[in-house]
Amino acid sequence: MEARMLCGRAAELGRLLRWAPAMSHLRCKTAFALCLALAPAGCNDDGGGAAGGTEGGTEGGTGASTGGSAGSTGTTGEDLPDPVPPLDDVVSTVERRWLPAHDVADEMTLDPRVPAERAQLLEEGWGDEVEGPGEPILDVTPGGPLPPAGPNPRRLARFVHLADTQLADDESPTRAALVDNFQISGGFRPQEAYMCQVLDATVRTINAIHAQESLDFVVLGGDNIDSAQTNEALWFLDTVDGAPVVECDSGDDDDLVPGPGNDPKDPFAPVGLDVPLYWVNGNHDVLVQGNFPVANKMDEAVGSVASGGTRDYRMPGGPVVTGEVIPDERRALLDRVPLLELVASLGDGHGITDETIAYGKAFYTFDVGTDVRFIVLDTAAETGGAEGVLHMSDIDAFVRPELERAATDGRYVVLASHHAATSLSDGGSFGGTVQPDAITQQDWEALLGEYDNVVLHLVGHSHVHRVRWVEPLGGSAYWEVMTSALADWPHQFRVVEIDDLDNGYLTVTAVAYDVALDGYPLAAEARPLGVLDMTAHWQAPGDGAPEDRNVRLAWPKP
Repeated sequence: MEARMLCGRAAELGRLLRWAPAMSHLRCKTAFALCLALAPAGCNDDGGGAAGGTEGGTEGGTGASTGGSAGSTGTTGEDLPDPVPPLDDVVSTVERRWLPAHDVADEMTLDPRVPAERAQLLEEGWGDEVEGPGEPILDVTPGGPLPPAGPNPRRLARFVHLADTQLADDESPTRAALVDNFQISGGFRPQEAYMCQVLDATVRTINAIHAQESLDFVVLGGDNIDSAQTNEALWFLDTVDGAPVVECDSGDDDDLVPGPGNDPKDPFAPVGLDVPLYWVNGNHDVLVQGNFPVANKMDEAVGSVASGGTRDYRMPGGPVVTGEVIPDERRALLDRVPLLELVASLGDGHGITDETIAYGKAFYTFDVGTDVRFIVLDTAAETGGAEGVLHMSDIDAFVRPELERAATDGRYVVLASHHAATSLSDGGSFGGTVQPDAITQQDWEALLGEYDNVVLHLVGHSHVHRVRWVEPLGGSAYWEVMTSALADWPHQFRVVEIDDLDNGYLTVTAVAYDVALDGYPLAAEARPLGVLDMTAHWQAPGDGAPEDRNVRLAWPKP
């Protein structure tokens, strides 16, 4: 077996051991020792990478039955494919947009869960797109036009907001594909098998943007994974961190299209981000299917019976099935604290520190070397339910003290959470339990309105681009900016720039970017599947209105 494949497996074992509380003393030196023992030729960082593949992907592929593999690595015996080269250039939606070529249906049409009907949708052009003109950046200044910039404008931050990747183990027994419909979307996505490659292509796009003009970091929007599983979290983190090898496969070691690097279940070597990344929890990160407490699903996740519908790639096209499936212990569910321990143990920790872990939730702050401070909030309700919950206990213990500290330190505040104010609840929605100390939307907006240095609240969850100017009664106003989901059409993220114009205003410029798929045919196979899920009326469009997409938002300084 090739040395670099062995090294990839050893490194993955090291990652697994790093976060396991009972075995933390082994850490990465175990992987290094294994690498030396198994592959004297040495471990090369440049070995492997995702490349293109044949058209069709899972359509018509059949799965192998060779058994699961350790960690994220493959057991097919295949060598890693060649790395995907960097992009030469990337453009924003100011220059170009991709638009569906097919009209959007008024009601659900053919069922993309059925391989033959999904193939028919593709054949009929439901997944086709056309290149459209770009959209200009719209200036929005509450109270009147923005005055000219002063003599000394300066950049305060430039970063990416990446929301709702929802990277899923689509073969898990806890999947709920049978309930998927327009009203309850997300139980099944025809493109979900490819989301590791889409995430890798997104990282590649972000790196190209960074090469054009420096980015400070990426901040997530939550729902980074789909169902609180260990393997999903490892896939996500290893992809953004640029691990030696990632294989987004579970149960059987599937090889849908014979050969390496040509189907989404094949191992690949991710690019890895060139800038830091900050973790934000969403409901899907800590709840099964984003709704159900993990304590109630522990055995089901690692079991062999699927009741809600999951994909079986041993059959052509990976149809949705119930009943017996191949079990996999790597699907073990993560409570919130073990998830934070895992995030903190990999890469640079992604903002999660021992202090964050001791607090028990992903509440933390970070500075960017200018007058801006970021406050990250954990709005996921571990007690269940998709909607957000902010407890008064967390307001008193963390949020208000940090807002006070930022005011004392003379910092402008940007908050980042998964849920918008409009998605806050008492926790009693489907799958959840009412939390007596949960605050309301009005309570939250009033709290932020007490601080005239709060500029911006970044959110996700609703899978649509949206911008709100929030004016709490009797308080200071701020902007709330929601970014649509990477998981669903239009499969975008935002680049956000915060500038002090030296004229009494800050501006927040938010521009949407499509994921660049040039030279990455395997990731490109996901795109028409995501488009047809929307045009065939199984998933709502997430592009929002023009005033929600490319915008320059003025904020008057106090």
